[in-house]
Amino acid sequence: MVKPCWKPTVEGDGGRRGRDGNRQGGDPNGRVDGLLWYKDLGYHVHGEFSMAVVQANGLLEDHSQVESGPLSSLDSGPHGTFVGVYDGHGGPETARFVNENLFFNLKKFASERREISENVIKKAFLATEEEFLSLVKQQWLDKPQIASVGSCCLAGVICNGNLYVANVGDSRVVIGTRGATAKQLSTEHNASIESVRNELRSLHPLDSQIVVLKHKVWRVKGLIQVSRSIGDAYLKKAEFNREPLLAKFRLPEPFPKPILSAEPSICIHKLHPKDQFLIFASDGLWEHLSNQEAVDIVNNCHRSGIARRLVKAALQVAAKKREMRYSDLKKIDRGVRRHFHDDITVVVVFLDQASTYRNFPRNCTVSVKGGGGVPTPLKS
Repeated sequence: MVKPCWKPTVEGDGGRRGRDGNRQGGDPNGRVDGLLWYKDLGYHVHGEFSMAVVQANGLLEDHSQVESGPLSSLDSGPHGTFVGVYDGHGGPETARFVNENLFFNLKKFASERREISENVIKKAFLATEEEFLSLVKQQWLDKPQIASVGSCCLAGVICNGNLYVANVGDSRVVIGTRGATAKQLSTEHNASIESVRNELRSLHPLDSQIVVLKHKVWRVKGLIQVSRSIGDAYLKKAEFNREPLLAKFRLPEPFPKPILSAEPSICIHKLHPKDQFLIFASDGLWEHLSNQEAVDIVNNCHRSGIARRLVKAALQVAAKKREMRYSDLKKIDRGVRRHFHDDITVVVVFLDQASTYRNFPRNCTVSVKGGGGVPTPLKS
């Protein structure tokens, strides 16, 4: 298994540590500007990518990764690019866990099946879910609050001319095509969407409170907006919906089957020469920018730093909504910043459709996790 030369810290400072655990800086693989971490431009198997993360919460709850190179442990296995955006809620633990395990599980099942497929991706999601729920069970007595922590999970796999998009929650991927057209490829699972509410009601016909309008926001059981996630054990297994979990998460009546699901919605898109780029982002971006606005920004700006530019555009809108200047918003510290905007993760993946990008050697892999990574030679 190829490992990146360093691993970033996970508590939101955007920093990097070498193998000896010491912080490293001044490297072109990633930079930090206050609460913003960014990698302006990197290479993947099919082109270039740009990545940026801005923190709003006291602890960064967004985690993300770009992995490019072999998608299985077999020498003859598929090569491609994997992108993951994991928007945590209730804490960073689930998103961090997914960041460390989902791609590993994908490679395991891809090696077994010798291919990338819808079934392989679904199995990777559900295996990651089961592993996290096992962790919750192990830590239940000492750390019961972990049962109330969860994460949205958006993953994209580019392989053999296809784009596979899998999603639980409300992160989103939008494709930009020649002619500046924006098209959303992911299906979202948020109770604010009528079809999601209808789905929940059909799955729980005897529960009149399965979705509740609370403070003008639709929530599942009055607690959470998303209907699918990784984690959130307290709404999946009744054994975790009791003391010592905090009272605000406990339901008054036991539930006979899981309320939330971890099964992803999967879309398979055959890549076409007119497909130019993909924007993967947590809902913190889409709260302030429409699909078309984001695509127009990418089309009208240089590639280098484009993810950072999208984050800045969203923050400028957030500041304007509160009748303040962007420069003043930047001065607000993490934690307090959550009152103005959410954590925001953006990964822009360009599709330069030669079979293998000329600047990406066959014997290399790229791993960027929540803050950075570097190409390293594969083991022979």
